[in-house]
Amino acid sequence: MSIQRLMVPGQLPPVSHYCHVVRAGNLIWVSGAVGVRPDGSIPEGVAEQAEAALANIDSCLKAAGAGAEHVVKVNVYLTDIADRAAINPARQRYFGEYRPASTLVGVSALVLPALKVEIEAQAVVP
Repeated sequence: MSIQRLMVPGQLPPVSHYCHVVRAGNLIWVSGAVGVRPDGSIPEGVAEQAEAALANIDSCLKAAGAGAEHVVKVNVYLTDIADRAAINPARQRYFGEYRPASTLVGVSALVLPALKVEIEAQAVVP
């Protein structure tokens, strides 16, 4: 089985030693995606950051030959756990009927001080 390690154009350059997405056979792992837009700007609100993070996940999935319908698990990290309700509409819009398994964790900080949400995803392409 071949392993593809992909750097995806338009994504925040890695701040450490990793790639944006890895595909091994029919399995895909998307590194934690944050709410940074392709132009490098960071929206102030957590809902807008969640939308941007999901758009980044979508770009990574597409680069690996997948989409929202292939996501089986997400891990969501929030700097304020009370923001859960604010990010749910973005999740509902993105995943629609394809609800993944999910873990939500409150964290004290993310890699950049302005960030409020980070989402990582695992997918399976049949």
